[in-house]
Amino acid sequence: MWARVARFEGDPAEIDRRIESVRPLLEPGGRPDELADAKFLLLVDPQSGAAIGVALFDSEEAMRRGDAVMNRGPGHAGSRSAVEFFEVPLHTL
Repeated sequence: MWARVARFEGDPAEIDRRIESVRPLLEPGGRPDELADAKFLLLVDPQSGAAIGVALFDSEEAMRRGDAVMNRGPGHAGSRSAVEFFEVPLHTL
């Protein structure tokens, strides 16, 4: 399993709106084909307005395709400040 981890910054007063702007993208039918099998987590810090989006993929190739799609889209969770990639050697999902 592989993970794409994106960090976002934004106004803490806008955190609820930012969460709601992401929600439709994660529902069935709301994702591009390249993201159909991915699993997603959105972590938020309501105090600072920071958010971390974690997308989990079955393979590195799938993660790279998903990354390309997500880079073309707007930053719904806020202003993206970093993107990192990780292999996930242990998980219970």
